[in-house]
Amino acid sequence: MSDTTTASTPQGSFLATGRGKITLALLCAVTFLDVMDGSIVNVALPTIRTDLGFSVQNLQWVVSGYLITYGGFLLLGGRAGDLLGRRRLLIAGTVLFAASSLACGLAAGQGMLVGGRLAQGFGAAMMSPAALSILTTTFQGADRHKALGVWAGISGAASAVGLLFGGLLTQEFGWRWVFFVNLPMCALVLFGALRILKTDHRRSVPGDFDALGAILVTAGMLLLIFTLVKAPDAGWGAGRTIGGLVASAALMAAFGVNEQRRAHPLVPLSIFRIKGLAAADATQVIAWAGFYSMFFFVTLYMQNVLGYSQLRSGLAYVPVSVGIGFGSTVATKMFVRTGTRPIIVSGALLAAGGILWLSRIPVDGTYLGNLLVPLVIMGTGLGLLYAGVQTAANAGVPEDQAGLAAALITTSFQLGSALGLAVFSGIATSRTNHLLAAHASPAQALTAGFQRALLIGALCLVAAGAIALRASNTRGEPAGTPETRHNPKPSYDPA
Repeated sequence: MSDTTTASTPQGSFLATGRGKITLALLCAVTFLDVMDGSIVNVALPTIRTDLGFSVQNLQWVVSGYLITYGGFLLLGGRAGDLLGRRRLLIAGTVLFAASSLACGLAAGQGMLVGGRLAQGFGAAMMSPAALSILTTTFQGADRHKALGVWAGISGAASAVGLLFGGLLTQEFGWRWVFFVNLPMCALVLFGALRILKTDHRRSVPGDFDALGAILVTAGMLLLIFTLVKAPDAGWGAGRTIGGLVASAALMAAFGVNEQRRAHPLVPLSIFRIKGLAAADATQVIAWAGFYSMFFFVTLYMQNVLGYSQLRSGLAYVPVSVGIGFGSTVATKMFVRTGTRPIIVSGALLAAGGILWLSRIPVDGTYLGNLLVPLVIMGTGLGLLYAGVQTAANAGVPEDQAGLAAALITTSFQLGSALGLAVFSGIATSRTNHLLAAHASPAQALTAGFQRALLIGALCLVAAGAIALRASNTRGEPAGTPETRHNPKPSYDPA
């Protein structure tokens, strides 16, 4: 039985009960809130810059600050949930997220806003793996397939919805409301966590906690994501960039050595022996490098080339959310018949086709003629791929490591997003600057840069599909028991 709520039983479906539906809605609200906050600020950035006097260079910290702490603390947050209690960590993270959202909305200066965003990311790093691990240990069998499909659909659509909300709130109420909107949602999450989820208990004594491992992995992840975020400005060949990547690799290597020597490691390396988990994480990194940068460049294209308003740009992504929901729904129904591999590969190739189509956007493009259809195709592929990856990454994971597995797949999402934005921004900027030097118009130069970056993004999705071809074909089997941690049985289709 889960330490949170009653799981599905052979006698009936927990998800079919009112309590089961409310539990799933509560957990999905957490991922919606965390993922949405990574994008909701984007369309408000010009207004924030004018109001608080940000320079162009410092303005990126309003977005990057959240991504750095969110990605940097995920592994620590996930394992802490396994050891200290997932409900407890979910509540603590939500309180921190709410307090920092209030601070951001009330910010009178640059430092307070950036500091609040850093704290928001830390809160999200506690909330997200706790919620996903509660989901995977609460629902079993067919319920688990459906729950993960809904989770994936909500997570995948949250970025697009964030852009819509960001445009609407900024235009109608002001930029501060992109942060204030979090407060009622956090209140609902806290109320639900206290009333719906059962109290969990500490799983370890203080001496069991791997403090050195926590410091090493957190420092390594923070430095890696920080370096990737700053790379487009500093340059990939700059000493600062190379030094950051080398130092991050050294910290992660030291972390690996430490984990092998610890009796109670923060990240038991045996988890990577679970079939399908490593391949799912790798697929997530490569796929989201393409997905996240696509949202970034298409938004810039709509606003800077086509002249769309913030609200119109947000509304343009509504059909994407529909496509994501459709894809995740189809994936949920197909898992038992086909396994995850065909779902992930199909989603990757479908999304690659949509982004490849987008890479042909013209300077004088229109929404109906050049954006709508490829965005819906891409969204459908995203829904298929994301649902498949989430299921593959959590299948066969022992219950006492569910938080860690959830943190690993969410870290892959954050790492892929930061990596894609860093690399593809450099590609787009280089192409644009070259054409500007050749006296092309700004619109032509920008569009050509976006085209090249989107083309590489499409190739990333093809590569993600190729990785998925070599992954095990799990049908989303329930988590194993703690006793099988060191010798897991294959939870996959040998074919």
